[in-house]
Amino acid sequence: MLDWFVAEEYWLGRQVFQRGLAALYLVAFLVARNQFRPLLGSGGLLPIPAFLRRVPFRRAPSLFHWRYSDGLFEAVCWVGAGLAALTLVGVTERLPLPATVLVWLVLWALYLSIVNVGQRWYSFGWESLLLEVGFLAVFLGDAATAPPLLVLLALRWVLFRLELGAGLIKLRGDPCWRDLTCLDHHHETQPMPGPFSWHFHRLPRPLHRVEVAANHVTQLVVPFGLFLPQPVSGVCAGIMVVTQLWLVASGNFSWLNWLAVVLGLSVLPDAFWEAVTPLTAPAAGAVPLWWVVLVGAVTLLVVALSVRPVLNLVSPGQRMNASFDPLHLVNTYGAFGSVTKERYEIVLAGRAGPDGPWREYEFKGKPGDPRRRPPQLAPYHLRLDWLMWFAALSPSYASPWFDRLVQRLLAGDRAVLRLLRDDPFPDEPPTEIRALLYRYRFTTRAERRETGDWWHREPVGDFARPVRRR
Repeated sequence: MLDWFVAEEYWLGRQVFQRGLAALYLVAFLVARNQFRPLLGSGGLLPIPAFLRRVPFRRAPSLFHWRYSDGLFEAVCWVGAGLAALTLVGVTERLPLPATVLVWLVLWALYLSIVNVGQRWYSFGWESLLLEVGFLAVFLGDAATAPPLLVLLALRWVLFRLELGAGLIKLRGDPCWRDLTCLDHHHETQPMPGPFSWHFHRLPRPLHRVEVAANHVTQLVVPFGLFLPQPVSGVCAGIMVVTQLWLVASGNFSWLNWLAVVLGLSVLPDAFWEAVTPLTAPAAGAVPLWWVVLVGAVTLLVVALSVRPVLNLVSPGQRMNASFDPLHLVNTYGAFGSVTKERYEIVLAGRAGPDGPWREYEFKGKPGDPRRRPPQLAPYHLRLDWLMWFAALSPSYASPWFDRLVQRLLAGDRAVLRLLRDDPFPDEPPTEIRALLYRYRFTTRAERRETGDWWHREPVGDFARPVRRR
C-alpha cells in the first residue's frame, strides 16, 4: 500500500549520507567552538550581545535571544559536537524513530541558533546549505525504517539547485566563463588556496579551457539527469562527485564541496554500495502512518518554499547564496559569478618602539610568507582568514571588525592571537601596527626552482594607516 512512499533500494545510500552529514556537523560545531570567543563572544570583534539588541527574534531565530553568555554558546557547540559524533558512529540511527528525529532536529536547531547570530562571519552559502540539508535529514528515518522517497527526492532537489545555480551565475556573470579563460586566474586568486593550487594554476592553458567546459556541462546539463531512473541518475551524481573532489583538491572552500559530495552519494543505489563494499542492506520494517503524514507535510512545505528560489534561478538578476526565510529551509546558491584577475592580500605587521623592526603576523590559512606553501584546511574553516581576503578586495568588508582586530593585537589579546599561526611578540605586545596591501601571484616554475617560494609579492600601498598603542 505504501510502495510509493518507500525507497528500499537506498538504505545504504541513506546511511552513507547520514554519516557524512554527521561528520560535517561535527566539523561545523568544532569550528564554532574554537573561534567564537574572539569573533562573536561578549568581547569579540562582532559581539553577539550587541547584535541581539539590534535584531529581533523573528528576523534571526536563535535560542540566544532568550539568553546569551559565552558559556552557553560554548555549551551549545559541545552538545552539537557530541550529538554529531554519536550520529557519526551510528548510535542515532539505532534509536527508536521519534528519538532519531529528535536528535537530528536538535542538531539543526542548535546550528541555526549559531548561524543566525554569526553575522558577517557566517554569511556564506555553505552555512545555509548545511541548514537546508540538515533540516531534510530530520525526516530520513532510522535504521529500522525504509528511506522515504520524497525526502530523497528533496535532497536531489537541493543538489540540483546547488549545481544549476552555480552554473547559471557563471553564464550571467564574468565573460571569462563564456570564453573559457576564468581558470587562467581562479586557482591563483581564489579566497583560500590549498597545497595543490600552485600546480593547478600551472597546468597548460588548453587544459584550463577543458576544466571550464567540463564545469559548464556538470553544472548546466548533468543536474537534470538526477531525476531520471537508474543508472542515469547515479551516473550523473557520480560525475558531480568527481567534479567536487577536483575542487577539493584545488582549493579550500570550507565544507561546501564535501556537502555536495555527500548529497551526490545519497543518489547512488544499494546495488552500487553492495558491489564496492561488504555491506548489505537489511529488510526494512513497517512504516507508521504518522511518519507518512509528517514526511508528506514537510514535502509540501519544501515545494511551497521553492517558488522564490526557482524564480531567482530563472531571473536575469539572479542572486547568489541567498536565503528567503530566516530558518534557511530552501535557499538559492551560486559561486564565483565573477573571478578576480589579481590577488591582493593585507599584511599586518607590528613593531616594539619607533625604531624597532617590523614583524609580520602570519595567519593559519591565508597567504603571507611567500615561502610558505598554502595548507590543506577544508572542510575545516578559518573565518577570519576568509574575511581578510574579502577585506583586501573592498574595505567595506572590513567594517567594523578590522579596526577592532588591530586594537586587540595592540593589547596582546590571547583569544585573538590564537586565531593566528603565531605571535611575533610573545613577550610584550607591539606599540604600533600597520596594514599594508600587497599584490600576490604564484611564482613561475623558474622562480620556484630558484627561490623555493610559492608566492611572489609586491607592495601596493597602505590598507590602513598605522595605529599606535596608547
